[in-house]
Amino acid sequence: MSNPDESNWIAPEVLSGIRQQFFAECSDHISVLEAGLLELSAGHNDWEIINTIFRAAHSIKGGAATFGVEGLQHFAHELESPLARFREHHTFPSPAAIKVLLHAIDLLADMTRAALDGGCLAQDQIDSCVRELSTIEHAPIAEPASQVSKRSGSDNAFEDIGFVPAQAEFVEIASEPQHFRVRFRPHGELYARANDPLPLLRALKRLGEAEVTLDADSLPLLSELDHNEGYLFWTIDLLTAHDEAQIREVFEFVEQECELEIVCISSVAPAPENSLSPQKPEAPPQSNSPVPTQTPTSKGTQLSSTLRVNLDRLDRLMNLVSELVISEATLCEYAPPETDTHPNFPKALDDIKMLTRDLQESVMAIRAQPVRTVFQRLPRLVRDIEMATGKEVHLVMEGEDTEVDRTLIEGLNDPLTHMIRNAIDHGIEDAATRVKAGKSQKGLLRVSAAHRAGRLIVEITDDGQGLDRERIRSIAVERGVIGAEDVLSNEEIDSVIFQPGFSTSEKVTDISGRGVGLDVVNRSVQALGGRIAVSSRPGLGTTFSLSLPLTLAVLDGMLVSVCAQGLVVPLTNLLETVPLSTENLLQLGANTELLAIRGRHVPLVDLGALFEYRPPAPIKAEGVAVLVEADTGQQIALIVDDILDQRQVVIKALDIDTHPMEGIAAATVLGNGRVALILDINAIVALRRPKGTPAERLAADG
Repeated sequence: MSNPDESNWIAPEVLSGIRQQFFAECSDHISVLEAGLLELSAGHNDWEIINTIFRAAHSIKGGAATFGVEGLQHFAHELESPLARFREHHTFPSPAAIKVLLHAIDLLADMTRAALDGGCLAQDQIDSCVRELSTIEHAPIAEPASQVSKRSGSDNAFEDIGFVPAQAEFVEIASEPQHFRVRFRPHGELYARANDPLPLLRALKRLGEAEVTLDADSLPLLSELDHNEGYLFWTIDLLTAHDEAQIREVFEFVEQECELEIVCISSVAPAPENSLSPQKPEAPPQSNSPVPTQTPTSKGTQLSSTLRVNLDRLDRLMNLVSELVISEATLCEYAPPETDTHPNFPKALDDIKMLTRDLQESVMAIRAQPVRTVFQRLPRLVRDIEMATGKEVHLVMEGEDTEVDRTLIEGLNDPLTHMIRNAIDHGIEDAATRVKAGKSQKGLLRVSAAHRAGRLIVEITDDGQGLDRERIRSIAVERGVIGAEDVLSNEEIDSVIFQPGFSTSEKVTDISGRGVGLDVVNRSVQALGGRIAVSSRPGLGTTFSLSLPLTLAVLDGMLVSVCAQGLVVPLTNLLETVPLSTENLLQLGANTELLAIRGRHVPLVDLGALFEYRPPAPIKAEGVAVLVEADTGQQIALIVDDILDQRQVVIKALDIDTHPMEGIAAATVLGNGRVALILDINAIVALRRPKGTPAERLAADG
């Protein structure tokens, strides 16, 4: 007979790693809890949702017990209790109960973070939430739906806080102790997934009096041992007042990774003692097995499709790949002419280029994450704002599987939060106003993500009242943002809302109105190398568009020369290159030159004059024009002296002490050690827009 309470023999460093993995999984379980409750709140009364959120809470409780995090374990138990009651009585939580449970999940997340750092939350805060959970757990239980439907016009007071009946009968709980025999044989997959039979046996002992017997007869010689197999199994005689369903819940998360048999021997003859004897690997599962089983994993079979990797290690790997890209560029820079090299040298150099690119793309694929990790927080955010504003909003999310570099994922949280707050608080009208305007009572908020022209485009669209341009203009004039005589297009008026401290809100609320939201959004997006644009139709709604690079690490670019300075044009913006000649160069006014190309006329920008490499001068019919397109679709032609090469470059952020240069996004290090600036095409397009008073603009146009 074995003793399941024997001291743990796992090495401390191994246990520490498993503990870190537990806290990482806690975050996933908390996300499942929150998503499930929000689905129930939206009216999706799917019974599997109750099972899913219960399993998530149960997993947190079990893991916390395993690692001795008592505070987290006890609170998870308090959260699990009302969820267990929902399952037991086949009921769904009411809106008031969901509100209490969401608050408990927020507290559970705070407790998890505190426990990871070795701390804890204030006990009074925990006790207050436990009392709220208790009101759900001890609320009166509804009659089955079939009984309720017979009493038309009756009141259901319990629905205010506790349970909403589902179409199911109650589950009876055994009141007298019964004798169960549990036979449990883990497969190798159970161990491969970092599960351990010991906590399961301990959980059984907490249900009543248990006698545990280990069967090790099938354990082979050490030379024949297969580490992918499970050879041990246990028989547990359990005297308990709990029923079979509650005993089976102990094994709920490993049922697919073991053979399990539970028999009440008080009323059923015991199964043969060898019913769970190890079978030959090739033998199929018994047809009368009490639960679905899986055959043991064979040698060499992949046990899991995912692997958790420390982000610091991934960042170091990305840095090494970036340095490899620079070294490859250096090798190409100093490679001798083909006539002076070994015949195989050019092919070897091409192989290095190909392998470097493949390695970089593989690492980028590992770092890529779907924007779902950001989007999954939005339903809760919208629900909280709905409650604070009294508005009803239907949230639609699209493109959740769109992948982007994880560094951008982290930077998207704050901008999206600010814009959604503003969209609901300022954009979407209250129900009475919407009905009066002929709209549905519930507002529509659409958040989408997609890849477009090598960039990530995130759009937030509402069907609200749109931007009040007259009010925006009057406030901008009042605060000196623009002059009273300035003539602004609708696009320019809309962009005023991104000015620091600008706000049209008449009062400060908990949601928005402090004049920092959209300014913060603009600066956050620019810090990620992106741009934000807004378009609005009065009475119909507003759309905010975020255009972001797919990665902040490397990009493909065209290296050009301007006044002996190297500049990089991102390939995602580049359309084509055209030699300048007298036939395609046109003059419009005193200060505007155009490039004639296939029946169109595109504005020309002299990069040398723009960046003050040389004084402004009339453009000559020499050099090369690089035709580029901004995210808005507007095209311009950049004048450069020469095109040097197309290559992959490593993005290096400019130092915070460097004086900001409009039109420059970042820098890179070339193979010869020199620094080249990476162009910001969107900013260059914006730079050539005329500014100032109407008189100044006329003068600028000649």
